[in-house]
Amino acid sequence: MTTALTTLRSLAVAAAGFLMGLLLAAWALPIAARAEPPAPAQTAAAQPVDNDARTVSIVVYGNDPCPPGKNDEIVVCAREPESERYRIPKRFRGKKGENAPGNAWGNKVRTVDDASRTAAGLPNTCSAVGSGGQTGCYQSFISQAAAQRRQQQQQKQDQSDGVPQD
Repeated sequence: MTTALTTLRSLAVAAAGFLMGLLLAAWALPIAARAEPPAPAQTAAAQPVDNDARTVSIVVYGNDPCPPGKNDEIVVCAREPESERYRIPKRFRGKKGENAPGNAWGNKVRTVDDASRTAAGLPNTCSAVGSGGQTGCYQSFISQAAAQRRQQQQQKQDQSDGVPQD
């Protein structure tokens, strides 16, 4: 009998919370409806010309009006089409990473294979993912140490005679 009362009380508390949430949402809806829409996106860079006058450059989009200047302010508007309002800036468009020139096909395959093995958490990959990923951490440590040692030896040889070794 007590578990039924406890369950009933839990349901009553949950229903009361749900109804309070609905009440708050219904109360906030008229407030949100009266809020003003955001101003159109404009970028402005103010550059003072002299002590009495200022020039402000603004980019406006589509048919947005150019805002009037205040006091001695001179407003210069650059108009862009509406399709540019939410676009990525031109300096960031179209830049795609290119593959390194001269990279051997075998190196690309090895890199993709290593990345997919690590992502899958296969044994001997030193990955926190999967059941056997942790088994390759020591081997990875040894490989990194060997690569660092080879790099240091190469740098010593380059510094000794001044000619890079292949």
